[in-house]
Amino acid sequence: MKKLTIVASLLALSATTFAQTWNVDKAHSRLSYSVTHMGISESEGAFRTFDAKITSSKEDLSDATIEVSADVNSLSTDNEMRDKHLKSADFFDAEKFGTLSFKSTSFKKVSGKNYKLTGDLTLHGVTKSVTLDAVFNGTATNPMNKKVSAGFKFSGTIKRTDFGIGASMPVAMLGDDVKILGNAEFVKE
Repeated sequence: MKKLTIVASLLALSATTFAQTWNVDKAHSRLSYSVTHMGISESEGAFRTFDAKITSSKEDLSDATIEVSADVNSLSTDNEMRDKHLKSADFFDAEKFGTLSFKSTSFKKVSGKNYKLTGDLTLHGVTKSVTLDAVFNGTATNPMNKKVSAGFKFSGTIKRTDFGIGASMPVAMLGDDVKILGNAEFVKE
């Protein structure tokens, strides 16, 4: 019985040893979006406060689980009046729905550095499955802190009306398609 307990303990320890956690390097990462305004220009914004992590048991991150959360109140378009309106009940309703989140359900290699990232996006109290394009730019060791970092770019399009955002705003005024973009470095812990 003692041997079985020791073997089980060693197996449990080795399973956790292979799991890797990569935390976002916020100084070298950005989570942003753009949407058309009146069909003639792009309005852009970013979430200044966000967190993200990758969990993977493979060195090439091909089995990665990716989680992202952002504080909706940190949304910035570099225009204070517009930011206030976007955070209001007319759009994000940040007082009621203060956090957006994404948790991957699939991360599949397409070819080369290109992947498809699918997961559940919760925004404005609505959860929908979304698929994003991902580019894994590889890894590098930071010469300053000697830690390994991985670089990713994520992009895709969602429909704001699918999440009940700006439901009263006509599409002719504000496009329904919202491009989302994440550029991120993750540090292996």
